[in-house]
Amino acid sequence: MSDAKSTILKAASELFLEGGTSALSVRAISKRAGVSTIGIYSHFKGKQGILDELYIEGFEKVFSAMDILKSAKGPRETILQGVKGYLEVADKYEAHYRLIFGESDAGYSPSEEARAVSEKAFKMLIDVSSLILPEDTSLAKKQHIALEIWAFVHGYVSLKHHAISTLISPEEWNTLALNALSTHIDAIIAKHA
Repeated sequence: MSDAKSTILKAASELFLEGGTSALSVRAISKRAGVSTIGIYSHFKGKQGILDELYIEGFEKVFSAMDILKSAKGPRETILQGVKGYLEVADKYEAHYRLIFGESDAGYSPSEEARAVSEKAFKMLIDVSSLILPEDTSLAKKQHIALEIWAFVHGYVSLKHHAISTLISPEEWNTLALNALSTHIDAIIAKHA
């Protein structure tokens, strides 16, 4: 990716964190990035293109964090490693995370490419979550368990990103999430044993 594109995306991420999607106008992004509005249109074809790129980047980061199936760890530890990576993505790339999992623009509709990347990330979550299930488990049940785990972790991330997060430190939030999810995973394993 060119330096100009990276600068534009960084500016858009900063503006998003400061004011949500309503802060993401082409004019505001160009001003923050120090590029002309023409430059934004030539690199991204406007706000839609920038949102698509941030959406794709966000899901690629989530996918990479969970792409751990070849680890030498057991199923339980592999899932917890994936969740830890997911939590790190939510911390390090908060704007991306909030865009793909919560605060998107009402006028924004992800492109086919962006939807494909999100589906790829969800499939990875299913594959990782399925490690604790018997091999003959139906796809529907695997999806259900993946959604349970995702909802669990997403709840912690959402709380952490809001005002309640001042109750404990960010590191404690992640530890709290991992400990609670560990208990939930143990319950799933026991249920299917």
